[in-house]
Amino acid sequence: MNLGKILGTVVATRKDPSLLGVRLLLLQPLTEKLKNSGDIIVAADPVGARQGDLVMWVASREASLALENKFAPVDAAVVGLVDSLGEKRTELPMEVTP
Repeated sequence: MNLGKILGTVVATRKDPSLLGVRLLLLQPLTEKLKNSGDIIVAADPVGARQGDLVMWVASREASLALENKFAPVDAAVVGLVDSLGEKRTELPMEVTP
């Protein structure tokens, strides 16, 4: 799974019938540090992301699995909206003594 930022939408007057009703978005892949990573791509959006959203996305075969039609011809798909990011924290012991 990867991080990315939604830059805008793609308007396609003609597309494969399996993509009817599927929104297509411009997505900038990001590193874990939220720096640009590679070229802007087009991603299918079954989750309702908006411009400026930080998202999780997948590529390759996993991308089509995110859609209702599992055989849709897509190379990337948004699979989640990121609410927050944080560093891994160590868990406290169940019993804390003062």
